[in-house]
Amino acid sequence: MSGWVAVAGLGPGAEDLITPEVRAALDQATDVVGYIPYVARVAPRDGLTLHPSDNRVELDRARLALDLARTGRRVVIVSSGDPGVFAMASALFEAVTDDPPDIRILPGITAMLAAAARLGAPLGHDFCAINLSDNLKPWDLIERRLRLAAQADFAMAFYNPRSKARPDGFAQVLDILREECGPDRLISFARAVTTPDEMLRTVTLAQATPDMADMRTVVIVGNSATRRAGPWVYTPRSAP
Repeated sequence: MSGWVAVAGLGPGAEDLITPEVRAALDQATDVVGYIPYVARVAPRDGLTLHPSDNRVELDRARLALDLARTGRRVVIVSSGDPGVFAMASALFEAVTDDPPDIRILPGITAMLAAAARLGAPLGHDFCAINLSDNLKPWDLIERRLRLAAQADFAMAFYNPRSKARPDGFAQVLDILREECGPDRLISFARAVTTPDEMLRTVTLAQATPDMADMRTVVIVGNSATRRAGPWVYTPRSAP
């Protein structure tokens, strides 16, 4: 059988949110490649080799998967959520050279959408997603995009809001949001969605503090029309 590479999204955390298409690819795989905690979600079995690696070696991971596929192996690169949202699909294509093997991108439920569903419908109108990590882009670019998105009155979903390596960046984000959106805008923190550690919290920007977010948290900021409906948060589909 000729080799192939599938880049698969494992969803936000709950096993029942992994798609049947992804499960079928994992059942057929000879090799699974990915960041250490994502590979750990794949059960070992005979005939399957696991290749866990650090989170800062995406291109090396992609090249390994391509090399294995060229030898006839059936390789699944695992990502959390959806592989095309701040994940491994783009890294794989960046590593593609002449004569690539068969490549398949298998979608998953990204954390942003799982968090929105748990909260209600905060992304019910136009929205954008911004990765707040400055590992792969400068802070100046993050700030510019953040301000423009707020000025355009998008609802916003933030990935990687606050880490131990950059504990102060999210405080700057909150200051910018208060400046651009005002203190009464709703902001939701969805941590470890669909896992036993899930925690949901919605407050105003005036009440938000940096310690409400970590790397397992998706942060969703509403637009000017976002409102509460009992315990839920939603953004009307009509323009503000």
